[in-house]
Amino acid sequence: MKTLPLVVALVIGASAFCAEAAPAPAARVALIDVTDLYHPPQDAGDNFDLIAAYALPELDLRAVILDITAGFRKPVADVPGMHPDPDGPRDPGFIPVTQLNFIFNRAVPCAVGPFSRMKSPEDKMLDAPAFQQQGVELILRTLRESVEPVEIVSFGSARPVAVAYNREPELMLKKLRRLHLSAGASEPELTEWNVQLDPQAMVCLLRSRLPIALYPCSGGAAGYSPHNTYWKLPDLRFVEQMHPALRAYLAFAFGRSHRADFLRAVETEAPATWKPEQLNRPHHVWETAVWLNVARRKLVRRADGSHRMVPAAEVRPDDTVLPNELRPCRVEVKENGHYRFMPTTEPTNFLIYDRGDPQRNEAALREALPAWYLSIKP
Repeated sequence: MKTLPLVVALVIGASAFCAEAAPAPAARVALIDVTDLYHPPQDAGDNFDLIAAYALPELDLRAVILDITAGFRKPVADVPGMHPDPDGPRDPGFIPVTQLNFIFNRAVPCAVGPFSRMKSPEDKMLDAPAFQQQGVELILRTLRESVEPVEIVSFGSARPVAVAYNREPELMLKKLRRLHLSAGASEPELTEWNVQLDPQAMVCLLRSRLPIALYPCSGGAAGYSPHNTYWKLPDLRFVEQMHPALRAYLAFAFGRSHRADFLRAVETEAPATWKPEQLNRPHHVWETAVWLNVARRKLVRRADGSHRMVPAAEVRPDDTVLPNELRPCRVEVKENGHYRFMPTTEPTNFLIYDRGDPQRNEAALREALPAWYLSIKP
């Protein structure tokens, strides 16, 4: 039997050792995105933020659930507790989801949740029309079919999540790794948009045993607190340098386009028509903190003073990691859906978002988020 030369044997042995020692790539996060996305948009920021669900390589987007409220589908929206909205009518955002599936060459399933409010925190909404049952069923089916635990992000009323929990609580407790719930205010006396959409859904979830990370998201001056996710981009001029298909997708949304050929409208050769006033106006943001945490990314200040959103494994020794934490807390929820959180060292199923200095966080994100959007190449 022939033997290998010593040098060759050493090279092969070293290669085998390196292959063994190399860290395995991190598993992608199985994800369900529950979003109050409409077409035409109620808030084009929802279209803007949905890109993250498709573009972050750390995420395995399994389903998009459209969290729709009946009152916003009328020519003049009439939702209890809210000012009339004359920008309607609008319908569930199947078109933007289809556009992103087209742009990213994906086949992510999408379904709509019940349009009406829950009657009680225990409501299973079995009397909802069959079409409106599909979102709840898709959540449960996705959990049931997943080998690994699934994370859910919720931007809206959280009604589909609450109803899914009421129907199959043990499945939710077994398969849900964490619900990232964007709702409520860091000041318990304030009334926040998502809580108003369905207070019973909020009561249901915050009285459950589900693992929940809370991201208070009131806006304006009230939003600038350590536990709030709200921040503001001064303008959207960077969009003009984005990938052509994404630039066209955002032009379609912000321009409230009614084009019937909505796929051809976002093909890379399609011109993206932006008005100067659309690009120059401030843009309000609530979701970035959630996407950073779900993707396990870090917001860092580099040695040269620039800011970036980077995978945890790519943090450099000379980077300064800025706060974007989830801290244990206790939660008390009222019948109207308002909640109060208190830090705790006791065992708990709740976490509360903490970004430290909100102005420093905003300044960093004003550079880091556009830089990340410009890097996306579908």
